[in-house]
Amino acid sequence: MRGPIAPPQVPLAASRADVFADLVQDSVERLERRWPQLADIDFLVLEVPRLEGRGEQVWSDEAVPLGGVVPARDGRRARVVVYRRPVEIRTKGRDERAALVHEVVVEQVAELLGLTPETVDPRYGED
Repeated sequence: MRGPIAPPQVPLAASRADVFADLVQDSVERLERRWPQLADIDFLVLEVPRLEGRGEQVWSDEAVPLGGVVPARDGRRARVVVYRRPVEIRTKGRDERAALVHEVVVEQVAELLGLTPETVDPRYGED
């Protein structure tokens, strides 16, 4: 017999990418209560950061980023990106992953708005 292990409405059926996207969305919703202007920002999840440089691979000794920002320009909305694989590699369980995702989202929003992470979320860094 081949088929799904669990029906689609059961959380087991959600992929790791879907669960991760839900963590990002939960974090954004938590921040939107305090910062309604976040509704004008796109929040994206990418697997890994892209290498900068087209023809030639560019490697450096810097740590792999967990997130990034793309400011608004040319009629495009600002974007906050969270990189799924680097975050997953640094965490062991769902709670730890949720906490790191929230930290990354807060840090990227703070950078985009020109604020400190503690201003964006007063509970930043408490865990």
